[in-house]
Amino acid sequence: MLPPIARRFVAGETPATAIEHVRQCNERDVGVILNLLGEHYDDPTEADDDARAYAALLDDLAGTGLDACISVKPTQIGLDVSEARFRDNLRGIVDAADEHDRFVWVDMEDHTTTDATLDAFEEFVEARGGGMGVCLQANLKRTRDDLERLEEVPGKIRLVKGAYDEPPAIAYKSHERINEVYEEYLEYMFGNYDGGIAVGSHDPVMIDRARELHDAHGTPFEIQMLMGVREDAQTDLAREYDVYQYAPYGDKWLSYFYRRMMERKENVGFALRAVLGR
Repeated sequence: MLPPIARRFVAGETPATAIEHVRQCNERDVGVILNLLGEHYDDPTEADDDARAYAALLDDLAGTGLDACISVKPTQIGLDVSEARFRDNLRGIVDAADEHDRFVWVDMEDHTTTDATLDAFEEFVEARGGGMGVCLQANLKRTRDDLERLEEVPGKIRLVKGAYDEPPAIAYKSHERINEVYEEYLEYMFGNYDGGIAVGSHDPVMIDRARELHDAHGTPFEIQMLMGVREDAQTDLAREYDVYQYAPYGDKWLSYFYRRMMERKENVGFALRAVLGR
């Protein structure tokens, strides 16, 4: 039984409750990106179990006709065990997605995982010819180079501001500077990418800027927001644009909330504003 605060942000503890959440979102024309809660496993058994759980979820979604895909965290499927374990488990998930023609997102975690994540993503998406996406974080100073690197890759890029408390040597720290580079990166993507742009933001200013850039360039894009945050806006935007809600589920919701709150003090304020609907 999830407490009310968790119920707002987590789509239940089981695949069945997660799929029911997808149905409800789809009724509002909002697609869903499902993420099984779990991360930073140093036990290979846990990593393998979650990889199999994703494959089973893809089986459960088969034939439903629902607009849903999955998003996996590298440290959830073995990166903290070894890069080889991560790649083997990602390969199994991608094979299952291929079987059911489902999209796979690869989440981005802290900066220590960036190279391994991008290397694996680039290899798998090139081999698959698309059908995958990866997240880049605007607060990291390396991100402009990563955007250029992935410009011709046949996948999608989700641009977010970044939620991890990274060292100032490698990351922008002020809200003002992060907003500046986020907008700069949006302009670069809409001007240089043929498509595959996912605007991962709840910021109305950035979403409006993406809409302006879409009108100017005609570049296809989608908007992605978290479950429980600005859901009325998600519904409104879905009348005109492709909108996807990132919805975590599973029994590790307590550690999920605790880790998010401990990673960065700004996350506490973010969660409170979401609860208050502001």
